[in-house]
Amino acid sequence: MNAKPPRGQSRPSSHNIPQPLSANSSLKELLDSLSSEQLRNQELLVSLGFALRSFTNLSRFLELVPVVASRLVGVEGALIVPFQADGRVWRDQIQAVPLGASENLLRNLSAFEPGMASGFGTDEAKILLMDQLVQRHMVSVGIFSTSVVSRGRPRGRLYVFDFRGSLVWSEVYRRHLQLIADLTGVAIENDLIIKEARLHERVDRQLSIGAEIQAQLLPDSCPVVEGVALAARCRPAFQVGGDYYDFMPMRPELIGKRRERGRWAFVIGDVMGKGVPAGLLMTMLRGMLHAEVLSGLPPDRILHDLNQLAQGDLAQSHRFVTLFYSDFDPRNRRLRFANAAHNPPLIWRAQNRNVERLDAPGLLIGLQPDADYGCGEINLEAGDVLLYYTDGVTEALGIAGDRFDEVRLIRILEDACKRDLEAQGILDELFLRLDRFVGIDHHLEDDASMVVLKVNESLTLPSLNK
Repeated sequence: MNAKPPRGQSRPSSHNIPQPLSANSSLKELLDSLSSEQLRNQELLVSLGFALRSFTNLSRFLELVPVVASRLVGVEGALIVPFQADGRVWRDQIQAVPLGASENLLRNLSAFEPGMASGFGTDEAKILLMDQLVQRHMVSVGIFSTSVVSRGRPRGRLYVFDFRGSLVWSEVYRRHLQLIADLTGVAIENDLIIKEARLHERVDRQLSIGAEIQAQLLPDSCPVVEGVALAARCRPAFQVGGDYYDFMPMRPELIGKRRERGRWAFVIGDVMGKGVPAGLLMTMLRGMLHAEVLSGLPPDRILHDLNQLAQGDLAQSHRFVTLFYSDFDPRNRRLRFANAAHNPPLIWRAQNRNVERLDAPGLLIGLQPDADYGCGEINLEAGDVLLYYTDGVTEALGIAGDRFDEVRLIRILEDACKRDLEAQGILDELFLRLDRFVGIDHHLEDDASMVVLKVNESLTLPSLNK
């Protein structure tokens, strides 16, 4: 095919076709411009997405938000006002561009009194007041705003404004701005989640330390004391408490049979409060108590001296301690006791086949410097059972919402004693019934500790000679 024009026809001159070439050129320029704008917008959004997944510092991310927002919709300024977890304006994290033109606005937002109240972010009327505050600082300026939301919770407010006048807005701009707001909401939510996780880690570390302290306080096993059998257990709660029980020879220098026949101190107590501080306080009191036991003083004097020694430390911690102290002499089966407002132990009298409370007057350790304590004394008989316990037992919540209470504990103790169970069997039965009451899938609110002492049935009194 010949591409030349036929003979006799004139060639069209170049000046006869300028318009088609000009239209094509303009269309190409328009397409190139749109393509370039789309590419720029994509890069801006990609940069914000990269910051979202890369920055661990929320401040650095929020610094980018107004910059990207203003460039993405082609305006001169933007402002992000984030909210804290409780809905208050997060004043330290407010960001705006251009900074110079926004200084007065930033100062007024930081001093915006309604924004300092918890729940501000969920109050539409107060949000409107903040919108009006922004508008007053942007007189004759076009403003568009949208909420920053994540998982249905308000996380902030995003504004864009143009100092040149009213905004020329479009649906594309609205979608772009909302996308930025959504990414910002995710960033704020992530930051709050990370902070909460770190808080839980610190709490877990405290609980671990507290559990370790508490484990060191409690005896590894019950001692052998002539004429009685002992069993003890602490059921830790979900949180570490301040439960403490101990068995201390009053003459630790004795060994073997002489040690078994010597006098022993049996003690149970509880620091008001939970966590590491409670465990540390009980550690301190344990050391003081061990030193006091060596004095051989009667129980009321032991508690009196312990109260005076612990006054300073307990006053600074704003905590108090309940403590039941008793000493037992196997030679005559005499038990002396004093009580610093602890749950009175329960004693099953085998001869009468009923349960009594073992109590004596006395204030909390650390409550009053000059507190006095009463001293009680009883003789234990063959088959008698003594139950020491902490309030974590009687205050345990059941599935139905009621408390385990002392009446229920007495009933279960009576039943176990009537069945002639040994000390360990009685303890196992008490914890079994407590676990059933609380429920397998539920945690105790406080540590539950119990110590069972049972006087041997076939009991012969040892010689009074040392």
